[in-house]
Amino acid sequence: MSSILIVEDERSIRELIRMTMEQAGHSCVTAQDGRQAADLIEQRDFDLALLDIMLPFIDGYELLEYLKSLHIPVIFLTARGELADRVRGLRMGADDYLVKPFEPEELAARVYSVLRRAGKAAENLTVGDVTLDVENRRCIKSGKTVSLTPRETDLLILLMQNAGKTLYREYLYETIWGQMWDEADNRALDTHIQRLRRKLGWEKQIRTLYKVGYRLEK
Repeated sequence: MSSILIVEDERSIRELIRMTMEQAGHSCVTAQDGRQAADLIEQRDFDLALLDIMLPFIDGYELLEYLKSLHIPVIFLTARGELADRVRGLRMGADDYLVKPFEPEELAARVYSVLRRAGKAAENLTVGDVTLDVENRRCIKSGKTVSLTPRETDLLILLMQNAGKTLYREYLYETIWGQMWDEADNRALDTHIQRLRRKLGWEKQIRTLYKVGYRLEK
């Protein structure tokens, strides 16, 4: 379980981020302004910070400099979507930059990616009798190793991280293949899902939502 600091002055957005992170298995602490965030950073250790840029008292850029000095990864979550803003944030040292409004699934995936690069991602994911050692990319079912391809492993990570939630076809394909979705890509995604079902004995656990996507049942 990773410890995440969420700094956002709009309560509704702050709560949406918190719920998204907690559903992904993280422990969260929230702050509504930069001053409160700075106090929390002095008092506690965090694995990652999610920052708005436009904050009362101390803005996100100032907090970023402080957090980077402590080697805490930072993702900006902001309405400032202009290219100049994104370039500035990344050049200052932000690990990622996500523009509002955002999809919760994309936020969860980006958080996992940053935590993994920083060596702070959760080591194991478990659903039912299947455990995935994320760092070593090793899948175990009922005590026996299951051989998976790299893309099957990436797909399984997303499904296990979001167990109980529907993942759209477009999101799954674009996240794993790194390419824009096209209807012709249906077969590649479906083939990988079928292989996962067969290898894990998850014919019923990985549910198909017709023309929408897939969901791993808890």
